[in-house]
Amino acid sequence: MNHLPVAGEGEWHLPQHAHVIVHEADGGELITVYDCGAAQKPPSAQFTGHLVRVDADHDLRHQPTGYVVRLRERSRLEAQADDRWVIRG
Repeated sequence: MNHLPVAGEGEWHLPQHAHVIVHEADGGELITVYDCGAAQKPPSAQFTGHLVRVDADHDLRHQPTGYVVRLRERSRLEAQADDRWVIRG
């Protein structure tokens, strides 16, 4: 999963201040993960699929082309069936 630390089978760690940016794309969503919104460095991960749920403390901001999830706690990104993803605290 690009540069995210592995947490287990089909799971990756997300830092406390991670920003997950979701844009509508053909046949799904383009999901980009940044370690921190303030850090000016490349994304830690980028993949396609559907972010179906966020079960971690977060702030959600809608934009014209998608939305931004700003996490407020350490979390895990979990792969589900059929390119679906869940973020759990």
